[in-house]
Amino acid sequence: MADEARSYFDADEAGQFAADDPLRRVSFACESLKVTTRLMHIIAWLLSQRAWQRGEIGDADVADEKYRLGRATATDPGIAGDFPFAARSLIEASQELYGRVARLEERMLSPDAPLADSPARALMDRLNTAF
Repeated sequence: MADEARSYFDADEAGQFAADDPLRRVSFACESLKVTTRLMHIIAWLLSQRAWQRGEIGDADVADEKYRLGRATATDPGIAGDFPFAARSLIEASQELYGRVARLEERMLSPDAPLADSPARALMDRLNTAF
């Protein structure tokens, strides 16, 4: 996804979208940076997790703030609403992926926290109580 985002936002098509309006051009550039930032935070977090799994960093280290998922700013739907479909798709996909990784990290850092209610979890609970 990072390569796809870089290719899209570097392409002439993306540049032509906002060429006539300076405010639109700045908004588009900011959103491309937000997408890139989200994806880089995810990649850095995944690399930290892999290092931890390989024993390259310890359990105490992986909980350190520098190995945590960095904070990424969400995109305002009002700003991105008139962007081209490809840009909106990349923005939404990066936000969804970031949210999933953030929930995964939260779950890993507090394994005793109750799981969110979901149909799959309810079915698993029913199966566990039935057998």
